[in-house]
Amino acid sequence: MAHTEPDRQMVQQLTSLDPIIHAPARLALMTYLYVVDSADYVFLMRLTDLTWGNLASHLNKLEEAGYVAIEKEFRNKKPYSMLRLTEAGRLAYRAYKAGLQDILASLPE
Repeated sequence: MAHTEPDRQMVQQLTSLDPIIHAPARLALMTYLYVVDSADYVFLMRLTDLTWGNLASHLNKLEEAGYVAIEKEFRNKKPYSMLRLTEAGRLAYRAYKAGLQDILASLPE
């Protein structure tokens, strides 16, 4: 079967999606943080069923990309971390969502 230009274009669109967001766990985190002002670390761990270490790893990648801000403090002598999307994170999520919607809309029924 010969590959057509639309096939190549769809693959290029898929591979151009933001790889930082595209990982399933990070996509879940970004999606949730997109619709709320902020969330705490423990809540996100329970919501996603990620282990403490996996959550930390994914949040570190999002923080390094400038997509998430992590505010750490102590409450009752215990560490407490709040997370929120940065403006860059919101823009990146919107671009990711628009790109994915374009790809899905171009697929045959």
